[in-house]
Amino acid sequence: MSLATDKKELAEKLKECQKKLGYSFKNIKLLENALTHTSFKTPYNPSNERLEFLGDAILGMVISEYLFKKFSDYSEGKLTKIKSVVVSRATLAKIGTEMNLKRYISVGKGLLSSNSFPKSLIANVLEAIIAAIYIDGGLKAAYDFTLRRLRNEIDIVCNNKHEKNYKSILQHFCQRQHGNIPKYKIIKQSGPDHDKTFEVVTLINNLEYCTGMGNNKKEAEQIAARKTLESLDINIE
Repeated sequence: MSLATDKKELAEKLKECQKKLGYSFKNIKLLENALTHTSFKTPYNPSNERLEFLGDAILGMVISEYLFKKFSDYSEGKLTKIKSVVVSRATLAKIGTEMNLKRYISVGKGLLSSNSFPKSLIANVLEAIIAAIYIDGGLKAAYDFTLRRLRNEIDIVCNNKHEKNYKSILQHFCQRQHGNIPKYKIIKQSGPDHDKTFEVVTLINNLEYCTGMGNNKKEAEQIAARKTLESLDINIE
C-alpha cells in the first residue's frame, strides 16, 4: 500500500471518528495521537499514554463537579461511590464499545490479529480523546463531550441499575485460578457513626490489590472487588 493511500485512509478514518464523537478538531493531529496505542507509536506520532494521563484527571474533575452541583444533599461517601462507578474502566469501556472506537484505533499487528481488544485499551482511548478535546477546544468542549457520553451512566448508577455481585465474580475467578478466595481488610474508618465511611483493600494470596470506599463494609468490599476485576481485565458484563 502506498504512502498516499495510507494518508487518505487515515484522513477518512479521522473524519468518520469526528462525526462519531460529535466534535470537529482544529488540530486533527491531537485526535490521531489519542487513537494511537503504544504498540503502534512512531517517532512522528507518539502513543496516547500522556493524553490518557491528562484525560483521567479531566474526567474525574468533570464528573466530580457535576455530581457536586446536581446532588447537593448527598454525602461525600455517596458521591464518591457514584463517581467510582461512572469513571471506572468497565463504564468507559462500555461507552467506547458502544461508540465503536475499536474501528478507529491504531494498534500493532499483534493486537490487530486478536479477536478483541482488552477493555482497558478501549477505556484508555476514551480518556485520551477527552484530553485531546480539552487541549483542542478548552474545558467547556471537554465538559460537554464527557457529560453527553456519561450522563446516562450517572442516572443508571443513581437508580441502582448497575448493581452486580462483584465479590462473587472475583471469588469464582480466584477459586478457578488460585484455588482460594479473596479477602478484604479494613484500612480506614472515618466520619460520625450515622455517616461513617469505610475503606477496604482486596487481598489475593496475601497480596494487596485495589481499594474501595463505602458507607458500610459490604459496599466498600463490592467497590474494591469491582476495581480488582477491572485491574485484572476480567469481563464483568
